[in-house]
Amino acid sequence: MSLCIGVKTHTASPPGRWSSKDCLLTVQIIPLAFMVSVINPVLNFANQGDVCTAISGSTLFYCSQLEADITTCQKTYGKTILLSIGGATYTEGGFSSTAAAVTAANNVWSWFGPYSSSAVRPFGTAVVDGFDFDFETTVSNMPAFATQLRTLMNANTSKQWILSAAPQCPYPDAADGPMLAGAVSFDVIWVQFYNNYCGVQSFVAGSSTQNNFNFATWDTWAKTVSRNPNVKVMLGIPANTGAAGSGYETGTFLANVIAYSKSFSSFGGVMMWDISQLYANSGFLDAVTSDLGKPASVPPTTTTVTLPGTTLTTMTTTSASPTTTSGVVSEWNQCGGSGWTGGTVCVAGTTCTVYSVWYSQCNPS
Repeated sequence: MSLCIGVKTHTASPPGRWSSKDCLLTVQIIPLAFMVSVINPVLNFANQGDVCTAISGSTLFYCSQLEADITTCQKTYGKTILLSIGGATYTEGGFSSTAAAVTAANNVWSWFGPYSSSAVRPFGTAVVDGFDFDFETTVSNMPAFATQLRTLMNANTSKQWILSAAPQCPYPDAADGPMLAGAVSFDVIWVQFYNNYCGVQSFVAGSSTQNNFNFATWDTWAKTVSRNPNVKVMLGIPANTGAAGSGYETGTFLANVIAYSKSFSSFGGVMMWDISQLYANSGFLDAVTSDLGKPASVPPTTTTVTLPGTTLTTMTTTSASPTTTSGVVSEWNQCGGSGWTGGTVCVAGTTCTVYSVWYSQCNPS
């Protein structure tokens, strides 16, 4: 996979719905979000659903316009269209057993995979190019669900299928962790470097160390833990100021983040949330496209990075103790977590805040 831009779409773009005209954008992958329930299947495409019709005997609906638009995007513009499963309103919590997970995967495949006239088909004859997982809370038996979809993809040679996930940047991800721990072969992961302490806003330009922004950690995961050693890690960013609570950056700052991320061999490109926010932000896509075409920054100094919860290591990035000369941890730096051997006392005016068993950080009191 060459460097690419993926844009998730949920709320519709002008003039009121997602359409094949969105495929004129300089993006390569478009995940349609979301399938918010799988056991009792429910789709939520925001106002796109207003032009869909109910399917008799099913909780799903048929979208004739999406059927046409997906086909046009794929065949005319060469775009990759995924169905994103999960989202913030997903509440099923996964599956009660591995058998139930396999059954659910088979159902999803029949609804959105290769066409069958006997199956319920929300997109009619249109066939998506794969599936994306965007789970925000802990889910059960998801490796079995993902593995069955992967198995079905591998057995079908009609196209190049893609399986992806969208973890939060703190490692390991609370929701996708079991799938990402070597259990499932993913092609792409869209790491959400926003709404988190490790987001894009924490990048320190010109520094040989990144104490919070952790693309290096995900590069280490890709090379030492991922079931697919060729998986690509995407830099997930908000497409506008209103798209996320934090992590939206522009100009030279964002260009430096992209140049730094490009220095890692697992880097696959940029993901943006979401397409409606992108449409409202004139010039942003062009700027990111231009940044992707620029050279990578000087690769990080090589040292050993150990991922939380594993003994696997790889030589990828620098590390330094984020403490002052007195041993007191400075603002925004790590002050605790499993395996942490650095300082645990925060500088005056800050408090050591626990984010997970793996990481605590000195935040302003």
